[in-house]
Order: sequence, then C-alpha cells, then structure tokens
Amino acid sequence: MAVSRLRSYSGPAVLSYGFRPFFLLGSLYAALSILLWLPMYAGELVAHSVFVPVDWHIHEMLFGYLPAIVTGFLLTAIPNWTGRLPVRGPPLLALVVLWLAGRAAVFFSADIGWPAAAVIDGAFLLAVAAAAAREIVAGRNWRNLKVLLPLAVLAGANGAFHIEAHLQGTSDISRRLGMAATIMLISLIGGRIIPSFTRNWLVRENPGRLPAPFDRFDVVSIAISVIALGAWTFAPDNNASGMLMAVAAICQAWRLSRWAGERTLRDPLVLVLHLAYAFVPVGLTLVSASVFFPDAVPAAAGFHALGTGAVGAMTLAVMTRATLGHTGRELKAGRGASFIFVAVLLAGSLRILAAFVPSGLVIDIAGAAWVAAFSGFILVYGNALMTPKAR
Repeated sequence: MAVSRLRSYSGPAVLSYGFRPFFLLGSLYAALSILLWLPMYAGELVAHSVFVPVDWHIHEMLFGYLPAIVTGFLLTAIPNWTGRLPVRGPPLLALVVLWLAGRAAVFFSADIGWPAAAVIDGAFLLAVAAAAAREIVAGRNWRNLKVLLPLAVLAGANGAFHIEAHLQGTSDISRRLGMAATIMLISLIGGRIIPSFTRNWLVRENPGRLPAPFDRFDVVSIAISVIALGAWTFAPDNNASGMLMAVAAICQAWRLSRWAGERTLRDPLVLVLHLAYAFVPVGLTLVSASVFFPDAVPAAAGFHALGTGAVGAMTLAVMTRATLGHTGRELKAGRGASFIFVAVLLAGSLRILAAFVPSGLVIDIAGAAWVAAFSGFILVYGNALMTPKAR
C-alpha cells in the first residue's frame, strides 16, 4: 500500500523526497557561502550580520550547510528504517522555506535584530528533530532514536551560538559543541554505512577480508569519543582533554582500519567514504597536539580537519551515493564524481595546511577547491535531483 501511494505522488519531482531539495540547495549554499567568505576574510565584503565574519563563516557551515544535508539524509533514510511514507510535497516545502529563512535571517541579523534571527534560524533544526522523532516513534524504530541525540545537541549548540555571540561578541564553547555533535553524527552514521557499503561491494567485486561487524569495540570507541569531545568543548586547553582526544583518535583510527578500506581502491564511490572518515582521527590528533604543543600546532588545524575535511568530504560522498541510488542511476563514480571527490579531499587537506602556513594564497586555493567540489556536484547531479526517478 505504501508503494502504491508513493507512486501516486504527482507533485514536483524535487519535492518527492527529502534528499532532492536539501542536497541541491545545501550544495549550492556550500559553494556560495565560501564565495562570500573569501572576500569577507580579505576585508572586501561586509555582511549585515551581528556575527563577526569568522563567526558567520563557522555558523553557516555548522548550522546552515550541514543541517540541510543531515535533513536530506534523515528524511530519505527514515522511510527505509520505518516503512512509512517519506515527508514530501507541502510539508517538505515548508521545511525548505524554513531553512532558507534561517539563512537570510542570519545574514541580515543586524537589520532584524539578533533575537529574531536566533528564533528564525533555530526553528529549522527543532522542526527537523520533531519530524524525525515523530516518524521514528510512529514506525516503532526504537534503535534509531539515538540519531536524534546529536541532532538535539546540534540544535542546542545553535541556540547557544546566538546567545554567546551576543553576550561575548564572538562564539567559543558553542562552536566546539556544534562540531562535537557533528563528529558524533559522522561517527554514528558513518560507522553504519561505511562498513555496510564496503561489505556489499567486496562480496560482489573483491572477495576476501570483509569489514568487522559492529561490536563492543565500536561502542567503546564512540563512548570515548563522546567523552573526549565533551571535555574539549568545555575545557579545550586542559591536558586531560588533550589526552582524551589522543585516545579517541587512536580508537577512531583503529575502528576505520577494521573496515577494509584498503581493499576498495577500484571503486571511488566506496573508497571516498574511508578517506573522508580518515579526517576524523586526523582531526582528533591535531586537536590533541594543539593542547600539548600550542606553539607548533594551531588549534585551527584540528578544527578545519574535522570541519572542512571530515564534514565536507563525508557529506559530499553520502550525497553522491544517495543521489545515484535514489534516482535510479547506476552506483558508479564517473569522471564527474571522481573530480568532485578529489576536489573536496584537496580542500580539506589544504585547509589544514593553511593553519600552519599563514598564507592567503593557500586559503584561496582551498576555498576554490571547495567551491569546485560543491558546484561540481550541482553540475553533475542537479538534473537528477530535479527530475523524476529513472526507470
């Protein structure tokens, strides 16, 4: 009955599934926001925002771009988890409009006032969390309720970001809390899809060692990472936080090594997931090193490894795979996909380098690679996102 009702949908294709509008607009905004940020960073452009430029940049990556992609993923995955119909049509459009309103409210917050901007911007994540919770509960899919915890923390961090920036003039704890919630989302979701997709490909294309199944080690790794990220959020300069981040980095690296990524070199669509996740232990390591060796390792190195590297590469990899799978295309990375994967991995690597080399040129090249990756995604997959599923 659900399949029959799904086929009867006659509205615009772009509103037939959550991944379509949010992957399209999210990738567009990822490119546009960096095109705006680079001249802001150079002092050549001023936003009408109450946030200082660096806070606007951080906020729009963590609480603007990322929630769009997370929403597209969740609204597409939850029907598969629960067997219920997807959110589509007018309800989906309402979420899209709410997200767009948040982006405008933040950019023009100096004109409308920070309280109004905070309410408009914060409403989106709360609405998404409520919609996801309703579907998961209605479908009695209790084991996936845990995904809502980092989503709720991300929503709380967004509200705290507005308040902290207003009271202190810049964000501090809230930006780390937002990043912590983001990395936990990647750890939870990536820890599910990467070994699963890898196993499926290896069984079919390269028999041999398979990814280790989810076990107690994964549980312990996630728990240690939660504790470490929490300590870093509230005590970033404490030696105990640095030590915990180092242990979390080791656990995450070991966890990644158990997924047989080295055996997927022939399939960029699977390999990129492993390379994207590798930025998690790299970022945790750099954060730890910045605690013990602050003169040698800038704090920005770890933050950008986690943000530009892990978040950027993982979201782009997931968007590409989900778009191919849910629009009826072959699960194969063509030249276009390979190009955007290389571009986003280059952006993440160069942005880490830029923290060590105070050169505007390196930042500009990293920004250009980022823009190329996400504008490339639109050029390669925009038509698939806006047209009916291929038969």
